[in-house]
Amino acid sequence: MMNSFIRITALLLSLLSAANGFHIVLAGGTGQVGRELSSKLAIDGHDVTILCRNAFLAAAPSRVSSDFGWLGQSFLNKYPGIKLRDWDGGDLLDIVGQDWVGWQGDTLAKANCVVNLCGGFTQQREMATERIVRESLRCNPTALQITVAPLDEELRMISNVAVDSKMKRLKLCEDMVSQNCVNYECLRLQANRLEEECDRIKQVIYAKLS
Repeated sequence: MMNSFIRITALLLSLLSAANGFHIVLAGGTGQVGRELSSKLAIDGHDVTILCRNAFLAAAPSRVSSDFGWLGQSFLNKYPGIKLRDWDGGDLLDIVGQDWVGWQGDTLAKANCVVNLCGGFTQQREMATERIVRESLRCNPTALQITVAPLDEELRMISNVAVDSKMKRLKLCEDMVSQNCVNYECLRLQANRLEEECDRIKQVIYAKLS
């Protein structure tokens, strides 16, 4: 019964939001969550821009490097509403994209919502979050900011090295958003429920922007 209610609610929100046509930015959206979420948003009629470290490699017909995310040309052809954009990833000393200059004005300035999907539990995650927050406040301070991270208990299950440090880093990234942004949501997802959790992200976006 509850699942039926959730599906009906999601459908109604999708219909309402499709009439508006949002511009949604996914930072670090070349992984599994980004693929699933971006396709759902594109199907609903929204423009999606994925910020990635190397758009050329992410759009290649076949994956050529395990160091960078990959979506593939066939995926992008299937969903023409999804675009890739190079950005610096928060680390100006390790830029790997070819056309990263001006990414803020091209993406954040016109975004209705920015979803931070940057993964990993290193300092890179902190730098990416700080960069997104700082640049969003500069050029579009009212945009909805959403952070996405795993549940603490799942993190303990999948990682047995420096878990407390990783949990602290996730909380720090969430605090950057909650303490600086006026319109935000910090979400914790269950890793083994990819489709359902992407639907939840989508519902949050529509509820906040409708």
